[in-house]
Amino acid sequence: MLAAVVLWALGWSAAASADQRDSRLPALFAALAAARSDERAEQLEGRIWAIWLDSGRPGEVAETMRRGLAMLARGLPHDALRAFDVVVRLAPEFAEGWNKRATLRYGLGDLDGSAADIARTLSLEPRHFGALSGLGLVRLAQGRPAEALAAFEQALAIHPYVIDRDDLTALRDKVRGKPL
Repeated sequence: MLAAVVLWALGWSAAASADQRDSRLPALFAALAAARSDERAEQLEGRIWAIWLDSGRPGEVAETMRRGLAMLARGLPHDALRAFDVVVRLAPEFAEGWNKRATLRYGLGDLDGSAADIARTLSLEPRHFGALSGLGLVRLAQGRPAEALAAFEQALAIHPYVIDRDDLTALRDKVRGKPL
């Protein structure tokens, strides 16, 4: 499941272009769902993350998001968390602000806070494969494997390469009561 954590966290250093309402996203998601290789999916995923990362609001929101990402890159998660707290307060309609805070909360062990932020992310951007992968990780950490499996399967329906299928097969077997 380490690959899912890495994919969930992707975009921390990606360039920005416009938020989850961007008109380019439907075509990108259609192409992603039809991707026939991990390489092609990775290219499309990068373009999606770049769009998601931009709040569409220049000024304080964009600057605070950049500051939070920089703090993450410098290994200052608590400072980054404070920055993302400001982002979600100033731009509650910006899905990636919530997702970044969810990621940090997960990393800091705040599973309930992470799950709440993921729910908000998904209410704004139901196609957020990163948030769905993150929800799967949260549910695994909470000892709720059936809910984790459901989240991972939702993520795979959107992004066919977001989760290692061997890991998912083992989780399916566990949920269905088959010996691992």
